[in-house]
Amino acid sequence: MSKRAIGIDIGGTGIKGALVNTKEGTLLTERLRFETPKGGAPQAIAETLRQMIGSFPDTDNLSVGICFPAVVQKGVTMSAANVSNKWIGLDADKLFESELKREVHVINDADAAGLAEARFGAARNKKGLVIMTTLGTGIGTALLFNGKLVPNSELGHIQIDGVDYESQAAFSAKEREGLTYAQWAKRLQKYFSTLEFLLRPDLFIVGGGVSREHEQFLPLLKLKTPIVPAENRNSAGILGAAFWAKKQAKK
Repeated sequence: MSKRAIGIDIGGTGIKGALVNTKEGTLLTERLRFETPKGGAPQAIAETLRQMIGSFPDTDNLSVGICFPAVVQKGVTMSAANVSNKWIGLDADKLFESELKREVHVINDADAAGLAEARFGAARNKKGLVIMTTLGTGIGTALLFNGKLVPNSELGHIQIDGVDYESQAAFSAKEREGLTYAQWAKRLQKYFSTLEFLLRPDLFIVGGGVSREHEQFLPLLKLKTPIVPAENRNSAGILGAAFWAKKQAKK
């Protein structure tokens, strides 16, 4: 059986994709990046994906995994972040399969990153509860228990001090308010301390582009729970989506 699948990471501004070895967790091609069509409408994004997949050689029969900024239930996108509201309640699996003429499986973007870390990264072989967080425009989260995904957690939206706390602790808040890493770390301390109190995890993993600078802020956090940077960085969504597609593939 082939251990290959195509992984695609859809964001509000860019769409990234590559051919993936789903056994080793490695990219078999260069990572391509296309601009997300203005407005992020379903048909326009589907057409962009068709063009991207046409760039990969010898992949006609391979399944496609797509991570997407939405709650995803059985292939249906139940929300939409930084893309068109037309995605809400849409059968995304069906749309993409019709356009791409192959099997497609859509997954929440933070869940895909969590799967990548569980299979190929910092949560590999880790028992107990792992909370993966992605710090970017918002805060995405994935829950993993004994390596198994508990899908569609939305812990970035937890209420602290009467507000949706991703508005205070996401990386975008640091940039918007011109915070130093030390100032931002105080907000992260409150956020992670709250998750620690409520869920008693065995490990926190921090992803997102800012994780490249983890030495600037993770050592400032005082937690009982170990907290480490994600290992797969910008490839996490692609790897996790491809692995999800292979895992869900029809027999």
